[in-house]
Amino acid sequence: MSARPAQFGKQKGAVILGGISVGGMALLLVAGVLAGAVGSAGGIASLISYPVLLAVGLAAKPANVADTIAFVASLPGSALGSRAELRGQGRRILSLAPLAVAGSAAGAVLLLLTPAGVFGRIVPFLVAFAAVALLLQPRVSAWLEGHHGRGHGLWAQGGLLSVWVFDGYWGVGAGVMALAVLALTVDTDLARANAVKNVLLGVADIACSIVFILYGPVRWAAVAPLAAGVLAGSRVGPLLARRIPAGILRLVVALAGLGLAVHLWLSPG
Repeated sequence: MSARPAQFGKQKGAVILGGISVGGMALLLVAGVLAGAVGSAGGIASLISYPVLLAVGLAAKPANVADTIAFVASLPGSALGSRAELRGQGRRILSLAPLAVAGSAAGAVLLLLTPAGVFGRIVPFLVAFAAVALLLQPRVSAWLEGHHGRGHGLWAQGGLLSVWVFDGYWGVGAGVMALAVLALTVDTDLARANAVKNVLLGVADIACSIVFILYGPVRWAAVAPLAAGVLAGSRVGPLLARRIPAGILRLVVALAGLGLAVHLWLSPG
């Protein structure tokens, strides 16, 4: 089994920059815009960007690293788009940020210590998990809206720490899990919890990206166009979310994710 599908844009005569064709970079730019918009609205953005990174020729682990670093660009865009929901939450974010930094950095170290072959075998299950999590997101949100009690102490800290470690190691689906934990333990208002999630996710991505840049394989030719798209998409995400039917978008992305998981599992090694 392999986590690398057929490469996009590597036909004879294609212009190659940093191991990726110009067409592949354009595809990454578009994927970044879509993923940034979906992610800032509370969806699982990497189910859009990660398959495209595989398609342009990256192996599983470098694709995950590139995806994580590129999504640092979502922090300024999503923060600007959520200024109303973030108002008055500065102290809360500052108190939760150290946990995000520590957990995400630990997850990044764990990823770098995982052999590439082992990570490639884990990827199909991680992709499938993220797709199922996306499908269940409305039910989770409805359940959270019906439970107004907030947990505190070790349960909340342990839950958030687990999410941030997962984010540093894999990332796909971490946003949905972080939103669930924050809404249950910190703020039951989903809009405000989502705004905090976007900021903390950006902080966590910065932490694990520093680890990746210092010690891991970084394919900057893939990171740059994807990050540019994410920056634009995360800024317009809240506007698009008001117009695109959420149910249709969720179903399409989740089914694509499940299809990718099956493809990666069945691909010959």
